[in-house]
Amino acid sequence: MTRLKSATVCAVVVLAAATGCKSGQDKGASGPEPKSGGGVVLTAVKALPVKGRAPKTGYSRERFGSAWADTDSNSCDTRDDILKRDLKDVKFTGGTCKVTYGLLDPDPYSGKDITYRRGASKVDIDHVVALSDAWQKGAKYWDANKRIALANDPLNLIAVDASANRGKGDGDAATWLPPDKDYRCSYVATQVAVKKKYGLWVTSGEKAAMEKVLTACPNQKLPSGGNPTEAPARFKAR
Repeated sequence: MTRLKSATVCAVVVLAAATGCKSGQDKGASGPEPKSGGGVVLTAVKALPVKGRAPKTGYSRERFGSAWADTDSNSCDTRDDILKRDLKDVKFTGGTCKVTYGLLDPDPYSGKDITYRRGASKVDIDHVVALSDAWQKGAKYWDANKRIALANDPLNLIAVDASANRGKGDGDAATWLPPDKDYRCSYVATQVAVKKKYGLWVTSGEKAAMEKVLTACPNQKLPSGGNPTEAPARFKAR
């Protein structure tokens, strides 16, 4: 979180137009090719554990480590890694890490074209599964290094329109979906992939919302890849 190295495949073009599954709209996955389709995402949803939302008590961003830690040890922070992946026409300063300019063309959440300029940016890096949501659905019980891994996993990160991202807050699929309906299948599939990978649960309402979106695109593919689920021991969190 090129912008996207996997492609969303819709079973039927008519369904794609009507329900929000567009070819080429799998942005925000981890980069590697996704697993095969044929209902795999719906199967993954059905396998997710269902529980009530735990209290938000004790949550803070610091519980997931310092923002944009270089957990993959490539000498670039996670934010710049995702900007390099998701923006077009990228320009740097001081090497090949610090992104100073690029085009989000288009933003997956709103469908708009947005110009990124460092220091005056209209682009955010979103956690597709919000960290607060993860905290309330299992992450509060994890070791710190697993929380740090989730916060910096490219599978869970995507460059998006800042205003759309801030409207999302820490919503799950039951309370927020991208305004651009053509991206909803890919968005929900990524949430499913992240929750499956990290062993997070869903609420009953969230599960129903995921199934409603994905039933309309049964051949939606499940993103895969990303970083290991444990960050290196040198990284610390509260």
